[in-house]
Amino acid sequence: MDPGRRDEIKGYACAVLAALMWASCGTVGKALFEGGMTPYELVQVRVTLSAALLVASFWLKAPYLLRIRRQDLGYFLLLGGGAMAAMQISYFYAISKIHVAAAILLQYLAPILVAVFAVCFWRERLTVSKMVALLLAFGGCYLVVGGYNLDLLKMNRMGILGGLGAAISFASYSLLGEKGMHRYSPWTVLFYALAFSAATWHVLVPPFHYLKAGFTPSQWGWLAYIAVVGTILPFGLYYVGINYIRSTRAIITATLEPIAAGFMAFFLLGETMETLQISGGFLVIGAIVLLQVQQERCEMAPSRIRKRQA
Repeated sequence: MDPGRRDEIKGYACAVLAALMWASCGTVGKALFEGGMTPYELVQVRVTLSAALLVASFWLKAPYLLRIRRQDLGYFLLLGGGAMAAMQISYFYAISKIHVAAAILLQYLAPILVAVFAVCFWRERLTVSKMVALLLAFGGCYLVVGGYNLDLLKMNRMGILGGLGAAISFASYSLLGEKGMHRYSPWTVLFYALAFSAATWHVLVPPFHYLKAGFTPSQWGWLAYIAVVGTILPFGLYYVGINYIRSTRAIITATLEPIAAGFMAFFLLGETMETLQISGGFLVIGAIVLLQVQQERCEMAPSRIRKRQA
């Protein structure tokens, strides 16, 4: 097999595995909520345990990843203590109130929000493709949250707000994180985002509340699963995937997450979605794919121009 083709397959395989792991994280979180755990407790443990495991790993194998400039502490406080802390709680709060797949789909509006931000503040051109993607996204979102059924909309109002909050905070985290990755390794950015997020949640929720919350060994096992399989491993796989394929293709592949989450929630939790909600989910995914394909074409255009000039 051609080496380039082999690397491409590796990249897609890593992105698919990352999406599946993220999807399982949402399903496990929903099961923990049904067992009596609160989203605040889960978030506090997730970011704390993930940060602790990463700092131990870096300290033993790659201490250079822990080095940052003192003047960047304010940036990491905003990234982790602000954007990531808000993203974590809004994501899991939405999952606790509405279907897992619907909550994840709402969070996946983040790329659309980034595109809107770029048009409004970075003066990017509003193309026909972007307009179509926006219409697909908002139409799909309306169907996913059950906007056609006023009773369903009323019942899920707080969950919907949580999902939209997750999209806004995820978009903010993406924009801020991209800035940090110009200076540091993605692993350094991820660790300090988790660490500052953990610090925030130890202020908002009684410090080390989870140590006296009386969680069962089974619950602790699932919390460890969320920290390792739902956080550290998928981020690692996703970054490896980006090394083999373009980041735009990795993002498109990651849209498998809400689909996988829907299947997992159906088989493991008995959750079901109406036909129109499922159709809306495919519209949202279609909008993301359209947006990312256009972005990839725009990124490739300058190289084509240079080749012609050469």
